[in-house]
Amino acid sequence: MTVTYDYTGKSVLVTGGTKGIGAGIAQAFRDAGAEVTICARTPAESSKIRFVQADVRVPEDVDRLISGFERLDVVVNNAGGSPYAPLEGTSPRLHARVIELNLTAPLLVSQRAYPLLAAAGGAIVMIGSAGGARPSPGTSAYGAAKAGLHHLARCLAAEWAPEVRVNTVVVGLAATENAADHYGGPDTGYERIGAAVPAGRMATPEDVAQACLWLAAPGYVTGAEVRVDGGGEIPAWRHLASG
Repeated sequence: MTVTYDYTGKSVLVTGGTKGIGAGIAQAFRDAGAEVTICARTPAESSKIRFVQADVRVPEDVDRLISGFERLDVVVNNAGGSPYAPLEGTSPRLHARVIELNLTAPLLVSQRAYPLLAAAGGAIVMIGSAGGARPSPGTSAYGAAKAGLHHLARCLAAEWAPEVRVNTVVVGLAATENAADHYGGPDTGYERIGAAVPAGRMATPEDVAQACLWLAAPGYVTGAEVRVDGGGEIPAWRHLASG
């Protein structure tokens, strides 16, 4: 069965929508008929989707971004990420910036967008991470921020109901252009890492986008966390026990 969505006439904002998962989400909403706006610190190399240059960590940029909308039906808080940064030996400023991007920025964008979303009976989708639901050594600040983001979504869902629904897509191991630095590249690394996922492969931007299309559509679900992780990650002890 193929599920289709019609977002004709709807206005959608995807933060960090120029590449990776964000680009996949933006394209999916556009294919569904929405008027899509993406934002990032740097423009996309080639995109037919409306782009606004903005750093969502900067309140003035967020104010300028949101003021450009007359109507807003959906906000996908996708902008995020972190370099590999072990806690020992890295600067406090680096960890602060990671938390700003992955937690404070979605809070700020949601806060500024709330009046428009409430007027439209709209929805917010947070792009969370499995790293916020299990230990994430080497990206501790990122994992802590994503855990905070998951909780933020539940708080906003309760605070802004019933006018605005707020849900989270908890993304597991995902194959994007930025993932090559972590997993060794698409030729060998993705296949090897995919073997640790019960579904047999890493998630794609399209997988995440389908969950976003569902959660953003009018409905009853709010305050939920939808895991797009292919069943999770097979624990290392399983391999050790069978070796």
